[in-house]
Amino acid sequence: MNGVLGVAAIDLTSGGAFAYNGDAIFPTASSIKVAILIEMFRQAKAGAFRLADRVTLTPAESVGGSGDLQIALKRGPITITVQQLITAMIEHSDNTATNRCIAMVGMENVNRFLEEHGFYATRLRRRMMDAAAAERGDENVSTPMEMARLVQMLYEGRAVDTDASRQMLEIMKRVQASIRAAIPAEIAVASKPGDLDGVRCETGIVYLPGRPFAVSIFSTYLDEKANPVSDAARIVFEYFQKIAQSNHYGRKIR
Repeated sequence: MNGVLGVAAIDLTSGGAFAYNGDAIFPTASSIKVAILIEMFRQAKAGAFRLADRVTLTPAESVGGSGDLQIALKRGPITITVQQLITAMIEHSDNTATNRCIAMVGMENVNRFLEEHGFYATRLRRRMMDAAAAERGDENVSTPMEMARLVQMLYEGRAVDTDASRQMLEIMKRVQASIRAAIPAEIAVASKPGDLDGVRCETGIVYLPGRPFAVSIFSTYLDEKANPVSDAARIVFEYFQKIAQSNHYGRKIR
């Protein structure tokens, strides 16, 4: 398979990490929506709005790509709660919902949060489906290690607060994508994928009993229809599964 691959994984038990091209900058596609998600919950806690507040979307706000809101908007304006807007952004990767979320919290505030928490490579630089921005090279970007650290914050309850982190992860558990497909069904996964032409990526938490881990997989310059995310996730899972079943010296004990 042709392309460039980056992988980062964090052992959420020991704090240890490993990576391949972990600090290389990749386009994030829709996985940048994790950062938007956190800023939505941060501003909700600050009182800018409530998750139960209702927002009205108009047909003029509809954009293509992922999501079902663009279909509903063909019939006219629709009103949903902020909670539903956020869920659509993550569960269905809805681009119309995402652009409204960006408008609500401000792109500059998403990037300020990232900067203040040490995510110096991760940046929200354009709205969804902005072809002109993409043509200029204004992609949303991050590194495998920074995205793994971002979801580690959620797992450890440090993204806004413990309750908000839990709620965000519950939304991410609704996602059915490449990491989920690589992990046994009885093990929970909370993740956010992304894809663009030539790009496939996904970042998430795998709740492996005894050895949960964060994993972030990025790939670019891919051939058409190529997607290495599931294969890479399976390899990382098998590593942590072996660690979970062994003592410190590698003897299998479970």
